[in-house]
This record gives sequence, C-alpha cells and structure tokens, in this order.
Amino acid sequence: MILPMIVTQITHHDLDGYGASTVAAAFADVARVVHVARYSDVGPVVEDELKRLRGAAASETLLMTDLGLEEPTIAFLRRFAAMNRGRAEGTHHRLVVLDHHASSIDQLKRQNLETAPDPERAGLLRADLGDAEVFVLIDEAHCATRMAYDQRALYAPEAKVPGETAAADLAALIESVEALDLWKKGEPAFAGGLALDEMFWDSVSTLVPASHPWHDRFVSDLLMAAAGLLRAGSTPAELERRSGELRARLVDGLLAGEAGDDPALTARQRLARALARSDALFHRLSDGTLLSFGLDSGTFQRVSDQVMEAGRAKRVVNVQRAGTLSFRSIDGTALDGARAFRGGGHRDAAGGKLPQGSAHSREDAVAQVEPVLNPPPPDLSGSPFAALKNWKG
Repeated sequence: MILPMIVTQITHHDLDGYGASTVAAAFADVARVVHVARYSDVGPVVEDELKRLRGAAASETLLMTDLGLEEPTIAFLRRFAAMNRGRAEGTHHRLVVLDHHASSIDQLKRQNLETAPDPERAGLLRADLGDAEVFVLIDEAHCATRMAYDQRALYAPEAKVPGETAAADLAALIESVEALDLWKKGEPAFAGGLALDEMFWDSVSTLVPASHPWHDRFVSDLLMAAAGLLRAGSTPAELERRSGELRARLVDGLLAGEAGDDPALTARQRLARALARSDALFHRLSDGTLLSFGLDSGTFQRVSDQVMEAGRAKRVVNVQRAGTLSFRSIDGTALDGARAFRGGGHRDAAGGKLPQGSAHSREDAVAQVEPVLNPPPPDLSGSPFAALKNWKG
C-alpha cells in the first residue's frame, strides 16, 4: 500500500489565506500550516522549508496559497526544482503554488519565467519550471480559497469526502470569501464576506495563537460555522451578535475533558488556563525563561500569570510577529530582559523590540532572543594569548 504524501501548507495571514487552509483541510490531512503575515517574510519561510525537504527521505507535498510571487519566492521555485532533480527516483517532492495576484505574472516575466494559458480552464495561467511535480498556477479571476477547491486533486489525489452539510457550508464559505477578496460589491455574498472578515480579524489572534496546534482547527471551525449561518439566511448583524456564541461553542469542543476547565469563565479565561499548561505553546530558553509566540497582549497577561503561579517559570516572554517582546516575571527580571532589547518598563512587566524588527515563527523568535538573553561565551581560540595557554617556557 502506498501511503499518502505528507502535506504542508504555507498561506497568507488573511481571510483568503485561512479560507484556502480551511478548504485544504477539508480534502487532505494537512500536517502543518504556516501563516505568513507579510510577503516580505515569504522568502525566509520557504528557505526554511526547502532545508527541511532536502533532508526528508520520503516524498512530501508543499502547498503554497495566496502569497504573491516576488523575487525571493521565484528563486525558491527554481531551487525547489533543482533539488528535485537531485533526488532519487520515487522520492521527488511535489510543489503546488496557487496564486491570483496580477503582480505575480509581472514578477515571473522579470525573472524570465513565462506563463501560458491552461488548455482546459479559461483564465488560468501556468508557469513551467521543467518539473512534472511543480505546479505554479495563477488565476486573477478567482481567490485562493476557490483555487484550493478547484485544484484539490493536485495536493489531495485521494481526497477526503466532506459530508453533505460540511460541503454546503464549504461552498458558502468559498462564495463569501471570493466576493470579498475580489471586492465584488454587487454580489449578494459580499455583505456576508464582510461579516466573515470582521469575525476573522476579531478572532484569529485573540484566543488561540498561530504557534499552537489548536489554532487552525479553531479558526477553520469558526469560519465554517459562520458560513453555515450565512447559508441558513443569517444577516451580517445576526452573525455579529452570534459570534460570541460560536466562539464559546468551539471552546467547549476544544476543552472537552480538559482537566481544570471551568465553563463558568469566559472563553478567553478558559483558553488561557489551558494554554498555560500547554507544552506545545512554549520554548524553554537556556536560562529557564519560557518563550511563546503570537499571543495577544490580553491573553498573554493571563497565561503568563498562571504559568508563573504554577511554578513553571520565573520569567516568561511573548514575541509578536511585528517584533515586539513582552516580559513578565516574579523575580524582578522582566526589566533586565527588556533592557537587552532596547526596551523598558516595570521590574516584573516590561517590553522591547527584536533586533531584526520582526519574526515569522516561534523558531525565528527563539533564534533572535536566545543569543541576546544568553550570549555564548567568547571564543578565545583566536586570541593571541591562546597560544600561550599551554606554553611551558
């Protein structure tokens, strides 16, 4: 029996990007989703992925949606194809790029990659990288969410089959996201798309951070539930009024059977308790500081308090995509940490700024924070006095 390929998705951090990841999850068992907030961060993200894929023994699929093809990304496409040429027969990776930005066509031309019309689908353009496992598709007439649906056979050849209700809700989601993303103000679905977009931005980073395994399930389930209400005839105002109810219901599902959960608390308070106990959320730095990534400020305040109260750490730091750091401590060291990053504040609550100005993942945040908080000892091997160390005159 041939096992299905592992699927990793890199997608934009907006409604269309999450719509595309929701569609992909409906048809494939996506192992990991990376959300990229800024196109300028795509280059470092795909380079990290390329390094990982070079070391992967078995074939995998990389799905990229709604990211825009700028020069670093196009260079990555070429390196991906070159990597595949060097791999053994039967171990080639698959790359599926689904984009709808007009600027991507211009960028491909500047990098001497021409696009050609797809013979079977009007308006769809393909770029040829000389590799049968690399699919670069651009369709200006459709959003990435719809492209993920239309091109599902490329990343999910043995696709899961959603149930009847889920399929209908997915169709409503696609219609609403497309109407909004392409700004089709004359379509009936546009108002629903606006309501979905507002609910998305109110929820995407306030409760479950992108660095936690629950994140994509939570956001996708929320979008699907909201799309179901729109399909049933709810107005945008009704959807807004019911958004808290939808979130609470999803939190009930996430925390079902969770030790220490208290349904009498708010959704944020309940999730903060669970996140504070989560090993998946944190990376422990060499000095014992626990680092999290992407928690919004209100949730971080609650999570850090419970982490330190439980004795898991004396100092906690949260890093945002925009590069801001928030330190909390119970031993007066938060301010010491912030000072190392050109910041300030109180002894147990302070903040600073990353040296590179932003971070695209928890791993990236760790790579920037660790050497500043805990600099390695100096290498004295190159010192002129090193030669005298073992000299016996």
